[in-house]
Amino acid sequence: MKQEEKITLRTDEGEAVDFYVLEETRINGMNYLMVTDSQEDEDGECYVLKDVSGSEESEAVYEFVENDDELEYLYRIFTELLEDMDVEIQK
Repeated sequence: MKQEEKITLRTDEGEAVDFYVLEETRINGMNYLMVTDSQEDEDGECYVLKDVSGSEESEAVYEFVENDDELEYLYRIFTELLEDMDVEIQK
């Protein structure tokens, strides 16, 4: 699996954490990313991030999606988007 785009998030403590973008989509005016913490073909954890930045911000601000209903909906969307790639998503 080739993962080209890497994003770096900062924790509340200022630590840099890298994630690799598997897919992105826009739903109801909101941008979402499905990312993984592993660049290798090994098992990595996947996360869904939501862009919560305002139009006046020069850089995107992402939050982890934690709402179970929203995650379930996005899981179905991303599963469909990734079905042609060599990616297996498990809950």
